[in-house]
Amino acid sequence: MEPQITTPRTRRPRPKVVTLSDAAAERVKEIMARKALEEPEKPYAGLRVGVKNGGCAGSEYILEYAETADPLDEVIEDHGVTILIDPKAVLFLIGAQIDYEVSRLSSKFVFRNPNETDACGCGESVTIVPAGAAE
Repeated sequence: MEPQITTPRTRRPRPKVVTLSDAAAERVKEIMARKALEEPEKPYAGLRVGVKNGGCAGSEYILEYAETADPLDEVIEDHGVTILIDPKAVLFLIGAQIDYEVSRLSSKFVFRNPNETDACGCGESVTIVPAGAAE
């Protein structure tokens, strides 16, 4: 019997869980650069994005500085920004885009998430169904 020779399959690239708009990417770069100047002894690996329980609608988005990537983080590079996604949040964020909006009274990051089913009136919390669960 001849040995069977297998060649590894070429994997197609996976779509990004989250993307950044141009405005959000520029703002994140500004914030991260400022933070690096304020705390040069602390290298930052990127922007950590997650979801936590809370608020009147049930869930809140989290954006924070990440000093290191955790072993199970989903690591995404978009517009020159490194995004680290908490593995527990991946199914809630699939297909989301993070944007940055400036109005006369405020400036803020906004999530455009196809998995959101509801949001509270104050805009601080949302109801999110994991991707695939609504089907």
